[in-house]
Amino acid sequence: MEKQVNENLYNLRHSAAHLLAQAVLELYPTTKLTIGPVKDEGFFYDFKMDKALTEEDLVCIEDKMRELSKQDFKIVGKDVSKEEAREIFKGNPFKLEIINDVDGDTVSIYSQGSFVDLCKGGHVSSTSQIKYFKLTAVSGSYWRADREKDSLQRIYGVAFESVEDLEKYLRRIEEAKLYDHRKIGKQLNLFSFHEEAPGLPFFHDKGLRVYNKLIEYSRHLQRKENYQEVKTPYVMNESLWKTSGHYENYFKNMYFAIPIDGERNCLRPMNCPGGVLLYKERPHSYKELPIRMAEYGFDHRFELSGVLHGLFRVRGFTMDDAHIFCQEEKLASEIESAIKFANKLYSKFGFERIRMAISTRPQKYIGSDELWDVATNALKKALTDLGLEYKIQEGEGAFYGPKIEILIEDAMGREWQCGTIQVDFNFPINFKLEYIAADQSRKTPAMIHRAIMGSIERFLGILLEHFKGRLPFWLAPVQVKVLTITNDQEAYAKNVCEKFNENGIYAELDISSEKISAKIRDAQIDKVPWMIVIGKKEQENNTLTLRHFDGAQEVDLNVEDLVIRAKELMKF
Repeated sequence: MEKQVNENLYNLRHSAAHLLAQAVLELYPTTKLTIGPVKDEGFFYDFKMDKALTEEDLVCIEDKMRELSKQDFKIVGKDVSKEEAREIFKGNPFKLEIINDVDGDTVSIYSQGSFVDLCKGGHVSSTSQIKYFKLTAVSGSYWRADREKDSLQRIYGVAFESVEDLEKYLRRIEEAKLYDHRKIGKQLNLFSFHEEAPGLPFFHDKGLRVYNKLIEYSRHLQRKENYQEVKTPYVMNESLWKTSGHYENYFKNMYFAIPIDGERNCLRPMNCPGGVLLYKERPHSYKELPIRMAEYGFDHRFELSGVLHGLFRVRGFTMDDAHIFCQEEKLASEIESAIKFANKLYSKFGFERIRMAISTRPQKYIGSDELWDVATNALKKALTDLGLEYKIQEGEGAFYGPKIEILIEDAMGREWQCGTIQVDFNFPINFKLEYIAADQSRKTPAMIHRAIMGSIERFLGILLEHFKGRLPFWLAPVQVKVLTITNDQEAYAKNVCEKFNENGIYAELDISSEKISAKIRDAQIDKVPWMIVIGKKEQENNTLTLRHFDGAQEVDLNVEDLVIRAKELMKF
């Protein structure tokens, strides 16, 4: 069932973007306006400016927005001829380009006071209704996300219908700053970044433990669902990407110019063409379908330096990818299976609030409208049959097919888009994929692209903030810390520590000269779930004291029983 978007809130945020543009234009009259869409909980607007904006400038712009809001300008829309629009925006090449791209003889404009902007709507009726907003950041961007076009400045903001909602959001942002995954990653010695490889994370030993455990859990679920796992090359000839459509539609996000035997190759931005080549290795019968082909593939995509953000936005990442080849009539059931798989994986991490959205055919796409409709209807049917609500995101699909976007809500109430399930008829057609049907005819399979964590790097960053660094026992990089009260317990403590490690449980030993209170404090800073305290009494009785992260203690335990308990916590 399709879920209705909160139209009032959308209109409010859309109007706030226009108010931002009006304020910037009044403060910096030589500015050229481009576009300002609604995104997530807020909005942004891109500007071509003579001045390089700083965070301090946002305060002045926000004050001007409040001043304009109080003037209660009526927001009025109307259609005008393209010729009239070109006259209104004659000094703005960005707006003129937009006008030329619009179909038909007219375009829609909206005005508030003396300010006019190209816009389809909708809006609130007056600027006085835009009360509860805040500008949050400024960054660099490019016109139409093309780094070969004009460089712009992007101002982000949020807007809400009540002061309570705005304050709740701001409190959440302050809380998020305390648990920024970049801080936690440094504190726990998980990963780092270096200027010699911008946008590419370096995983340390402890970070790689967590990374590998995420893959291990995903593999566990995939084995139960009859996925086969493959591995395909990171570098492939550019001809492959021309066949897939990436060369024409995704060129700006790819790294090319890798010469091999005199021909140009590229670092792959995604894994699907490699999976397609594997499918083509031999003929397939309808009896083999569906073929569920998984790959933990490392991909590279160009990202602007201004948007790189820890593990959340990187230039090299690993996708928990899968490509499902099936008969067209089995599409909906395979999509349902992928959705159930996603819900099972997310539930392991305590993500209970999950939202679905269907992104439909974009302005630039490949393939026939008929096949796009079949693919979109299959996504809708799967969600409806499962009784799940969803919203429609018009024009936000990939160039080769529509998709379900799965959004999860973390412990701080923030939404993250992680999973995608895309239906694709175009790759199988472009690569001439076939299977032999029951009547011995040759047919083209449908293809489903499926990633659940999405980027494992990004998912790890989300988990670090979701759990505030306190990862569950099975996922923690150090699961047990063995702490001695005096040097006399060193030999016994080493033996205990070895018992845990021999059984696949990550344990570390602290036999430093620090007081036990300091050792406990350090273990808590390191977010270690179990602290094993060993003193004279424990050594004499061959027992252990278990201290949990929250301070609760269990006494007179033995190492064998604790190992069994730990192994139970490790089970998937």
